[in-house]
Amino acid sequence: MKGNKLTFFILIAMLLGIAVGYIVHETASPETVKAFASNIKLLGTIFIRLVKSIIAPLVFSTLVVGIAKLGDLKTVGRVGGKAMLWFISASLISLLLGMFLVNVFQPGSYIDLSQADTAGLKDLMGKTQEFSIQKFVEHVIPASIFEAMATNEILQIVVFSIFFGVAAASLGEKVKPVIKAFDAFSHIILKVVNYIMNFAPVGVFGTLAAVVAEKGLSIFKFYFVYYAFFMLGIFLLWVILSTVGLIILKGRMKELLQRIGNPLLIAFSTTSSEAVFPKLTEELEKFGCKNQIVAFILPLGYSFNLDGSMMYMTFASLAIAQAYGIHLPIGTQLTMLLVLMLTSKGIAGVPRASLIIVLATCAMFKIPPEGVALILPIDHFCDMLRTGTNVLGNALATTVVSKWEGALENPLKT
Repeated sequence: MKGNKLTFFILIAMLLGIAVGYIVHETASPETVKAFASNIKLLGTIFIRLVKSIIAPLVFSTLVVGIAKLGDLKTVGRVGGKAMLWFISASLISLLLGMFLVNVFQPGSYIDLSQADTAGLKDLMGKTQEFSIQKFVEHVIPASIFEAMATNEILQIVVFSIFFGVAAASLGEKVKPVIKAFDAFSHIILKVVNYIMNFAPVGVFGTLAAVVAEKGLSIFKFYFVYYAFFMLGIFLLWVILSTVGLIILKGRMKELLQRIGNPLLIAFSTTSSEAVFPKLTEELEKFGCKNQIVAFILPLGYSFNLDGSMMYMTFASLAIAQAYGIHLPIGTQLTMLLVLMLTSKGIAGVPRASLIIVLATCAMFKIPPEGVALILPIDHFCDMLRTGTNVLGNALATTVVSKWEGALENPLKT
């Protein structure tokens, strides 16, 4: 009942945000619009920052407890192997789907070259680094767990937590009080989540009002075809993921979708996967996934299993090439797909993280990186779809691995 009320308030906040943003866009001067967008966006920023403040301690505590409860290195390896099998398969399907759609429908040919957002591009360019094996290793392996936590580097936290959890499991009875303390700590953090989620409608309102005030609804006139084909891709990806979920989970697939409805809506409206990590953890445990499986699989999924983002990266990269009339042979496209598969691991589940990868990939394959400015105006709305899909993919990965491990309970029957 409480979840339904929150969902209702989020939906109302979305509609109000779009309406207020549109009114400001149509009636205010450019200077007023800019000031309004900058100030109202703070509501979304506050919500995202509140959630991000608890992600590092939650990931560390739950993952350590989860691995320690799994018992031994053999079990950790088995569960991790099943998770990686799902992650790699889902990522390849997502990338190939994006590549297929772009080649069939040629959405890049509809992009208006005059609509480039050069200001937004400059901001992204400052965050982009050229890919190298050294940079990749530095991004994955923590130099300091405290630095990783301070910067919310989830993949680095996961690596350290795995070592810590395996070491704790090997020590057996000696460390039970420590594991019990971490378990209690994680439950405190989850309680904090409930308090923070009450602020979600306000954050959603601020985020959407700012975007619509700056861009207006007329943006869809220029990008209707591009966005429509991306929506088709997301729809097909949902069909594929849901069908696989239905085959494995059978009748419980509907219940899972109902459970994650609230996190899906928050992710969709805030364009941040991280914003729903704590709530998704809670809902998956209520669904019947054992906490040690959720604690192990979900943080890994946030680094390795971003299905919506993966599809968008091939879709956007190839569409930009089409916009400039650059023909890429299928062999080159497949190489790009593999590069994206590697470079995307560990990207933050925050707004526009995918575009930073697209920017670097375009430069690598001699596609004008300035082309990213062409898709920036519509990117927020694309980000809403891909972020929601990321959440669905990670929820499915966790429940499917739980089912494969025989660790999926039905709370209605217990």
